[in-house]
Amino acid sequence: MFRRIISFVFLLVLAGTVVGAVVATGFAALTGSERWVVVAATVAAFLFLAFAGRRMFRRNLAPVGQLVDATRRLGQGDHGVRLEVSGPGPFVPISRSFNKMAERLEEEDVRRRRLLADIGHELRTPMTVIRGEVEAVLDGLHSSSDLSNVVDEIDVIDRLLDDLRLLSMAEAGTLRLETEPTDIGDLARAVTGSFSNLAETQGVELLVDAVATLPEIVVDPHRIHQVISNLVANALREMPDGGRLDVSIAAEAETVAIRVADTGPGIRDGDYDRVFDRFVRSTDSTGTGLGLSISRDLVEAHGGTLTAANRDSGGAVFTVTLPVAS
Repeated sequence: MFRRIISFVFLLVLAGTVVGAVVATGFAALTGSERWVVVAATVAAFLFLAFAGRRMFRRNLAPVGQLVDATRRLGQGDHGVRLEVSGPGPFVPISRSFNKMAERLEEEDVRRRRLLADIGHELRTPMTVIRGEVEAVLDGLHSSSDLSNVVDEIDVIDRLLDDLRLLSMAEAGTLRLETEPTDIGDLARAVTGSFSNLAETQGVELLVDAVATLPEIVVDPHRIHQVISNLVANALREMPDGGRLDVSIAAEAETVAIRVADTGPGIRDGDYDRVFDRFVRSTDSTGTGLGLSISRDLVEAHGGTLTAANRDSGGAVFTVTLPVAS
């Protein structure tokens, strides 16, 4: 763009110099009609140059004004502003980069608003229960010693706040992992052992299959314990009337895979793309709806992956893949 402007200015100066030289040297020797022809041609040339220069300046400088205006609107919170992907030289890639940035900011703003709405919704129920119980005590309908429901709802709020804190640290990259060499098979057996009574009560057959030659991996055992616990707890909630839950651990190339497979109803069609979203849960769930989202972030913080799928024989399977060398 600047090269074009400089070239035009140079051309204008050159034309003026040539015209001035012609006028200074030969204008006096021309006849009256010839002089008018020269004057008319000179005026026409300058008008043409002025018109061409105006078009060139508008074409090259208009995108700058649009970029300045769009940047101002974006800074004022208008995340829907977009630039037309056109213009000379570098304005096309600049417009594309600006639009991508605006799209990301708009998506983040939508997620932030949705998160605030979800948090408000999740807090409303326990706060309503707490308010009702406290008012009942104040009105003399309940004894002050009969506040077990209040304690339960406070526990719900505590869990929600802890989950949100962990989720925010994981997404911000500030989550500290206290890693150490870990026998993942022993860890999985310890987790499933803590759910054995609940599984037996529900009539769920809980099986653990860990090969004997698993490599020792470097992970944060507390966080991976939390991941496996979330997956097992979710699977048991999907089988209130009994079933089978298989937890298997196997070494695969440079990774270790942990699979949690149940015989429940599986992942519903409407939830398949949202299974790891925040606050997504089944209608009869008593959790916060953050367990799978937190589990995915914890696994990714270890350099691994967490995926979900439906089994051909029925039920869902969640697979945690962790690198052997973290």
